[in-house]
Amino acid sequence: MGSPVHMAALPCLSLILLFWSQGPGVQGQEFQFGPCQVEGVVLQELWEAFQAMKDIVEAESCHLIHALLKFYLNTVFKNYRDKAVEFRILKSFSTLANNFIVIVSKLQASQEKEMFSISESARRRFLLFQRAFKQLDREAAVTKAFGEVDILLTWMENFYQL
Repeated sequence: MGSPVHMAALPCLSLILLFWSQGPGVQGQEFQFGPCQVEGVVLQELWEAFQAMKDIVEAESCHLIHALLKFYLNTVFKNYRDKAVEFRILKSFSTLANNFIVIVSKLQASQEKEMFSISESARRRFLLFQRAFKQLDREAAVTKAFGEVDILLTWMENFYQL
């Protein structure tokens, strides 16, 4: 049939092929989502693709959050101060503004040269936001933006894990 070396290698090779064919990297895994079943999911590929996207999104978001916080400081808080005094919320208002100042001062983009195209994309997104803001009545826009600080804080908390 074959040499003794070939005969001894055949069971080992079969065992290796059996384990290899059962691994999630080759055929994927099977998942059950209630009544639905998905076969052939390769989680490692999903994680690798997600990580590559996440790195880009995080870098872009750094530039975007920096622009948004500066916008809030220079536009929204600056124009809402009188209302904060009127509503007797100046202490909380100041705390919020001071924390935004601290965050802006600590935000630093790494590898700035590599991030140019990313920061350009974030800049364009911010300009769209700013353009929409300027189309609103000034007082209404500032009140609306201040009323949406909770959305900004929730995004920061979930995305940046503050």
